[in-house]
Amino acid sequence: QVQLVESGGGLVQTGGSLRLSCAASGRTFSTYGMAWFRQAPGKEREFVATISSGGEITLYEDSVKGRFTISRDNAKNTVYLQMNSLGPEDAAIYYCAADANGLVSSDLYSDARGYACWGRGTQVTVSS
Repeated sequence: QVQLVESGGGLVQTGGSLRLSCAASGRTFSTYGMAWFRQAPGKEREFVATISSGGEITLYEDSVKGRFTISRDNAKNTVYLQMNSLGPEDAAIYYCAADANGLVSSDLYSDARGYACWGRGTQVTVSS
């Protein structure tokens, strides 16, 4: 397992931007696919984006395509989520997750049950 710590959340107005960061411990970070999920009050955890261990493959939930960008810097053991054109529908706690089983190259990459390591989350609030 790898230890994950999210940061960068906060309060923004509709149309604004935020960049979330997820810092990971361990020298094996570069072997993990990484993903972002989010959970709004009263709703189940939702897939947002994933990136392969080397960054070659990125996949997004339809609702964030064209607005969000996932990236990683393996030299810094960090994965990022750049979020633009934010709306109230994006308000949630955002979680970083690590995948050691190659989910990004399977049909199960969007299933939270396939990720063994999770951060504690960072709150994103979007005002109307």
